[in-house]
Amino acid sequence: MSRGSQPRIKGLADKVALVEASQLRKDFPPYSPGDTVRVHVRIKEGEKERIQVYEGIVIAKNNKGASKSFIVRKMSHGVGVERIFLESSPKIAKLEVMQEGKVRRAKLYYLRERIGKAARVDQYLANTIEGQGSTSVKTQSPQ
Repeated sequence: MSRGSQPRIKGLADKVALVEASQLRKDFPPYSPGDTVRVHVRIKEGEKERIQVYEGIVIAKNNKGASKSFIVRKMSHGVGVERIFLESSPKIAKLEVMQEGKVRRAKLYYLRERIGKAARVDQYLANTIEGQGSTSVKTQSPQ
């Protein structure tokens, strides 16, 4: 009995890996800690549904199969607000990378203690000039 292109599953761990692989989302752009992202979240209020945009800096990313998650931090009226998003959640409509950050750490928890301009992350801005390809310019984020 041939299964075609499906691999043969031997153990429970292989079955779990196959199910997790089928639940991964592939429509997200590549992002990393330090990037400024805009997350479009579906919010259901009663019977109505709307999309709310949450923009901030990715301070952590966990890559663990179907339970991938990332933490986004933003400043709202002078108060730091962090939100954890599951990458496989159907509540996330879209993820946009606004700017790529230049950081040397995987977890940016040190930004929690920083206030004002000290909480900014160096950013890369990609400029394309005709005939010269792309160049990277180091700037500071305007937050």
